[in-house]
Amino acid sequence: MKTAGKNPVNMPDAFVILFFVMVFAAIASHLVPAGSFGMQDVVMEQNGETEVLQRIDPASFALDTEQSYGVPLFAEGGGIGFLNYAFEGLVSGDKWGSAIGVIAFILLTGGAFGIIMQTGAIHNGILALIDKTKNMEALFIPLMFVVFSLGGAIFGMGEEAIAFCIVLLPLMYALGYDAITTVLVTYVATQIGFAASWMNPFSIQIAQGIADIPLMSGAEFRYVLWAVLTLFGTAFTMRYARRIKENPELSFSYATDQVVKAQHGEGQPQTSNYTKLDSLILLAFFAGLIWIIWGVTNRGYYIPEIASQFFTIGLVVAVLGVLGGRLTLNGAADAFKNGAAELLPAALIVGMAKGIVLMLGGDDPQTPSVLNTMLYYSGQALGDFPAWLSAWFMLVLQSVFNFFVASGSGQAALTMPLIAPLADLVGISRQIAVLAFQLGDGLTNIIIPTSAALIGCLGVVRVDWTVWARFAWKLYLWLFFLASLAMLIAVSIGYQ
Repeated sequence: MKTAGKNPVNMPDAFVILFFVMVFAAIASHLVPAGSFGMQDVVMEQNGETEVLQRIDPASFALDTEQSYGVPLFAEGGGIGFLNYAFEGLVSGDKWGSAIGVIAFILLTGGAFGIIMQTGAIHNGILALIDKTKNMEALFIPLMFVVFSLGGAIFGMGEEAIAFCIVLLPLMYALGYDAITTVLVTYVATQIGFAASWMNPFSIQIAQGIADIPLMSGAEFRYVLWAVLTLFGTAFTMRYARRIKENPELSFSYATDQVVKAQHGEGQPQTSNYTKLDSLILLAFFAGLIWIIWGVTNRGYYIPEIASQFFTIGLVVAVLGVLGGRLTLNGAADAFKNGAAELLPAALIVGMAKGIVLMLGGDDPQTPSVLNTMLYYSGQALGDFPAWLSAWFMLVLQSVFNFFVASGSGQAALTMPLIAPLADLVGISRQIAVLAFQLGDGLTNIIIPTSAALIGCLGVVRVDWTVWARFAWKLYLWLFFLASLAMLIAVSIGYQ
């Protein structure tokens, strides 16, 4: 972190990692024989209705040793080659799923949230809540933690926490707390919500779409999980804040806190600028979320409909912002473009990751491919373990992978094409595989130095990452323990 005279750990960019994975995939296509599976019908109960789904039959795997499936350096006629992977991945699929449908979903949703955030309604709403609760110290920290956790759960709040670290830091100082408490209440809360979300469009919905399971399904279990993790995070934060208030010198950030206070004084937090227009915008936003939940649960809405619903929310908010003098027409358009642009890297990752899958022969289990062979032998390795242990290893795998690709949508695109069919092979539901993804992805964000949002939050409160790591490792281990317990419970109840 530059503010402390050190640079953050310089991990390879996600696109660099993707390139080397592509190289590995190209080599593997020449060395690993392709294989295929047969399918079997599986009867499932969903929303009180019986549905017959096709799943991989693990016992039907067969190698195709008679034909070579190695990819060429460059393919013509729309074929799959080493240098074609990016384009072919970006244009693969259809509007119902990976990759082009997911890419469109990411860009439209990002644009809609760009408009919503540009109006400042969410920012002003949180400031108003801060203003109304700052004199109720017993309620202040738990209320803030729950609000930011909901932000992470509902719309994937993460980088936005950086601005609120700036806003809350003077108030935390005034109340006798420290910079670390500020990061706990804002960024850590968002990531706990992110990890246990039942509807986050940037992680769980993408993962469920790639895993070919109903969007926002399994929400009841995640409601409970969110409540448990948020309650634990709140209790942990309150206990820490109480200790620091009683003895400030116990703070890991005590030295830098004193420097900041000396430079800027105790300061006063920003005052609320909340208006009726903010209430109207937030009302429209939450009404749109209710519409999405209704559509998914009652009408079976999927990626095309949900992307259009988010676009509609953004459009309504833009109209309110323009009529209320908060935005201009061009300003609304710029906000949409900027919001989409912020998620363009994630959209590109989705397409390129799909290109790698295509280089391995595609993800059709009935068509011979290297990916099927890798899945089969991975399943054989995990198949020797009980289902609960296989599920736990999935959690570990996703946690480790997030160190290299600290992007929820990007990690979903890279891992779910492999993990979802792997769940079929080891005898656990794809819903459990998605749960492993979101817990492994979200919780590690609170400690990994490759998270831009974490480094940003630490930067604005003047805490070095090494100092944060000395503090946060115990919190992470506790959260990982709870996540592991959640995986075991999910397997034991046959979570679907």
